[in-house]
Amino acid sequence: MKTITVVGASLAGLTAARQLRAQGFDGRLVIVGEEPHQPYDRPPLSKDFLLGRAEEADLALTDATERASLEAEWMLGVHAIGLDHSAGEVMLDNGAVRTDGVVIATGARPRTLAGQGDLSGVHTLRTIEDALALRADLDRAERVVVVGAGFVGAEVASTCAARGLDVTVLEAAPKPLAGLGEEMASACAALHGDHGVRLLCGTGVVGLSGDHRVREVLLTDGSSITADVVVVGVGVVPTTTWLEGSGISLANGVACDSGCRTSLSGVVAVGDVAHVGGHRVEHWTNATQQPRVAVRNLLAGALVESCADVPYFWSDQYGVRIQFAGRVLPSDKVEVVDGSVEERAFVAVWRRETVDVGVLAFNTPKLFNRLRRGLRTE
Repeated sequence: MKTITVVGASLAGLTAARQLRAQGFDGRLVIVGEEPHQPYDRPPLSKDFLLGRAEEADLALTDATERASLEAEWMLGVHAIGLDHSAGEVMLDNGAVRTDGVVIATGARPRTLAGQGDLSGVHTLRTIEDALALRADLDRAERVVVVGAGFVGAEVASTCAARGLDVTVLEAAPKPLAGLGEEMASACAALHGDHGVRLLCGTGVVGLSGDHRVREVLLTDGSSITADVVVVGVGVVPTTTWLEGSGISLANGVACDSGCRTSLSGVVAVGDVAHVGGHRVEHWTNATQQPRVAVRNLLAGALVESCADVPYFWSDQYGVRIQFAGRVLPSDKVEVVDGSVEERAFVAVWRRETVDVGVLAFNTPKLFNRLRRGLRTE
């Protein structure tokens, strides 16, 4: 391969570029990113950045020295609009790149509510621009409604509470993070009430109302909640529209084998957009681990290694560090092995027969890390 193009200039794309050079690729390296920014860290957007304790420069994932060492051609503020595999081209909104290999790292876009774009004061959170707009609105707000109690929604609710705002969180499921089971999901839910945030579960949103600016969130039970700002955190959609018609297999993202290889030769996918071995994982750690395997297989032109890392994520909410690793099933047995759920400092382990398959910790990182290393990989 003389030219490899990385499409996506966030964490997964940057890590892939680093791996290409680390694994000996010395050809032309092109990095395409739809945002005008150099790669930056997204997790602080819902925390320190939203609080005003961090600014854009603090989020940078790379510096001028590293960028020089990568010897890459950066095409920022440019959208990929197609992939012509037979011609060996990535089509862009300002031209095309002739390439021998492709790393797809285009991530995902937030889901939105019907009618969301018609009213100001309604936000999703994915980019620096999203966070800046939300931060400015929060400076003038008193009442905030967060739709969705997943990690992004919970972190935003925590940040808004720290700013002294009146916060309500709406969750359509009976409990947030219901996949953790009743007891552990209840522990996550209790954090909101501990800090004066109202959590309404089993509650759907049918619409938003207001005159140019949002004023109310309309619920499925016929009631409504007054809001100055609404933050929508109801999941993401993999960014794959640009690949339609390319011949690549798409299935809740870009379909990949266990080594991040797609159905097209010379094309791999990593990060939020990659559906690898039956799973798509939308967490920071995954974006740093998959690229090494993907790049190795891309350069080898064959499946020489599979992803074997146990999924891991963390979230900071209301001063509590929540960590989880593994893949658990409803039939797995969960047991608190250290600490107290009531005191919000504990470790719980999921077991499948006699094998540990998952671990959850609240503010107990040392034991969590030890137990995480012993989890079964699939």
